[in-house]
Amino acid sequence: MPITFSPPDLPTPRPRLVFAVTTDLSYDQRMQRICASLTRAGYEVLLVGWQRPASLPLGPQPYAQHRLRGWFQQGKLFYLEYNIRILIYLLSQHAAAWSCADLDAALPTWVRARLGGQPFVYDAHEFFTEVPEVVARPGVQRIWQWVENFVVPRARLRYTVGPALARLFEQRHPGYPFGVVRNVPMGQGEEEKPAASGLAKPAVFLLYQGALNVGRGLAELLTAMPQVPARLVICGEGDCSVALREQAARLGLLATEANPAGQVEFKGYVLPPALRTLTAQATVGIMLLENIGKSYYYSLANKFFDYVQAGIPQLCIDFPEYRALNAQYEVAELVPDLAPATLAAALARLLPDGQPGPRYHQLAANCRRARVEWCWQHEEKTLLSLYATLGLC
Repeated sequence: MPITFSPPDLPTPRPRLVFAVTTDLSYDQRMQRICASLTRAGYEVLLVGWQRPASLPLGPQPYAQHRLRGWFQQGKLFYLEYNIRILIYLLSQHAAAWSCADLDAALPTWVRARLGGQPFVYDAHEFFTEVPEVVARPGVQRIWQWVENFVVPRARLRYTVGPALARLFEQRHPGYPFGVVRNVPMGQGEEEKPAASGLAKPAVFLLYQGALNVGRGLAELLTAMPQVPARLVICGEGDCSVALREQAARLGLLATEANPAGQVEFKGYVLPPALRTLTAQATVGIMLLENIGKSYYYSLANKFFDYVQAGIPQLCIDFPEYRALNAQYEVAELVPDLAPATLAAALARLLPDGQPGPRYHQLAANCRRARVEWCWQHEEKTLLSLYATLGLC
């Protein structure tokens, strides 16, 4: 009787997903959460970004990371160079599906997916054709609108950060539905929270985290600060970094070595773990935007949820998505405009005489209830169900 041998059972290869972004990866918390969740769900994930002059070494993650290097860091030449370099790099890779974050990485990602016959995924972090930098330049806007019109119908899977933006995309592209994966942070047990560590909280201070770009309400907030009995800590950099520091200096507010008691401190870029600790120590979060484009007006920023998860009330612009969330759990003091007098009055309601008052404590209690629901542990279920529709696993 012949002897037969069965081949050993080999592990099933995990479907590989490649994500292309223009960020430097270290501070991109949305992509960090998305890639980590998909890795835990059984996918092999590679996240590709861009090396900036001030980029820190990449920290350990459960997924693979790669940053491209180039000569240009902004403007048309940056986008041209990035698209060429990312396409060349993607051609050297293999994947079961190819995903891009926003329109600036869409065309080369779609080309690679098309060449390999694999699905293309479009993750719209914002309404790219309506951001202030694009709206102000009609010629540039027309180019990005063409890109959007080209890639959206060709994506196998499309999703964005909030329900309002999903509806706008669907109105612009009938017949092409968009899922929603919100930018909510990872929830933690009460015993794990920095604010619950038993250490005394520092003095009252306001915290802004995010890009220092046009339309973020920071110039108006600085103008209001002389009437606000609290410090302001600003984390992040952007196109307005120099102008905002100069404004703070003119107002005599800028904290420096020569003026350590200054009311406004610019911390620059802060890595996510350190930022979470700082947010938990803050008293009030700042979430302000100017209505200078649909992307801002219908936004759903990650900082809104970051403040809630830290248990701190926030001063927030009264735009549709934030109004809807505040109707579920009143966690923010909403303001109708960015007039300095409006901002100062709203902060006075939260911090009468410079200390948290009854209104503040009411909102803080609501934050502690809302953060149980508004956390990544719930949101990642939506993410995984969207990728399951690709049929890769």
